[in-house]
Amino acid sequence: MTSSNDSLARRNVAVLVAAQAILGSQITMIFVVGGLAGQQLSPLACFATLPISLIVFGSMTTAPWLSPFMQRFGRQAGFYIGALGGLIGSAISAYAITISSFALFLVGSYLTGIYMSAQGFFRFAAADTASESFRPKAISYVLAGGLVSAIIGPQLVSWLTYDNPDATVMRYLPVYYAAIALNVIGMGLFVFLKIPKPAVIAPGDDRGRTLTELLTTPRIAVAVICAMVSYSLMNLVMTSTPLAVVGCGYGVSDASNVVTGHVLAMFAPSFFTGHLIARFGVERIMGLGLAILGVAGIVALQGVELTNFYIALVLLGLGWNFGFIGATTMLASAHAPSERGRVQGINDMIVFGMVTVASLASGGLMNCSGGSAVEGWTAVNLAMVPFLVLAGGALIWLVLRPLAA
Repeated sequence: MTSSNDSLARRNVAVLVAAQAILGSQITMIFVVGGLAGQQLSPLACFATLPISLIVFGSMTTAPWLSPFMQRFGRQAGFYIGALGGLIGSAISAYAITISSFALFLVGSYLTGIYMSAQGFFRFAAADTASESFRPKAISYVLAGGLVSAIIGPQLVSWLTYDNPDATVMRYLPVYYAAIALNVIGMGLFVFLKIPKPAVIAPGDDRGRTLTELLTTPRIAVAVICAMVSYSLMNLVMTSTPLAVVGCGYGVSDASNVVTGHVLAMFAPSFFTGHLIARFGVERIMGLGLAILGVAGIVALQGVELTNFYIALVLLGLGWNFGFIGATTMLASAHAPSERGRVQGINDMIVFGMVTVASLASGGLMNCSGGSAVEGWTAVNLAMVPFLVLAGGALIWLVLRPLAA
């Protein structure tokens, strides 16, 4: 869309911001308690973060079919499916807690991943009706809706668990009841979304480049790599943070507050990230994001005081914001409308596939790579190094390529 009239895009952005704020709160809530509940339900400590991994795995396996589904039936239909998945997933997880079933808890976590996948497409939906100049701002505004979820989610966890003296997994049951309610409330928002369905591609019409051609296009390839690294490293560290904070002698409320600071840092910059991209260029902002992720790891390795956790997780969120919004903006401008379903679907499958690996590795590194929480936390942060080298190298290669190539 090239029209300078972005009134429809602004309306859609407003709806998506509200959806991100309300529905997105369930993800921050479940990421805080999922590993803690998993630690009590799992027969092995190394599998504590497996519920988080199943959420991300659910998102990874949903993206390849949900994106083409939305290409055919529209964004609204896909977002309703996502919210329904979140509702059913939270209900199953709640029941699993009542019967102390780790296996059923994993099933509920997987279904929650259907919502997480749908939420990932909010950013692309914001770009669907936006002009080229408004597109980076639209994407960043929608992600800014996560600022509200950053406040609602972890604080709900603190409120719902603070006065509960139960030391068993049952203390986390109200959190999943709250997640059910958020899905019910959030579903009503999609009635106000107005995104035209893409034109149906008739037999013989140009379907654009093949999947191989798309993935070997330099800007698409680098966008996918940087999105994958930014998101997976953020997830690697954030997933193990509640375990590290509690393992170092602090309380669940401290873990919730650290995650609140982290998620605020993930989304608060979104109010100006789009403007920074428009002014300085997407490559510079992506590079800055990767550098900040590296600094976050350095801070985390300096000690396990509560201040270290706060600073490291705030930097982690900021680095994710610049890296991920930059990569999304680069990807959204590198393909034609007819290629949208395939490109966005395969992008999110690759991104969340790596995030799944990261969340699985997070629990193993945290609980099984040393004899203490400090040693586990150190291993988690050292694991960031090779991936930052990969993404930084890919971005430098793209920048140094001849413009005509």
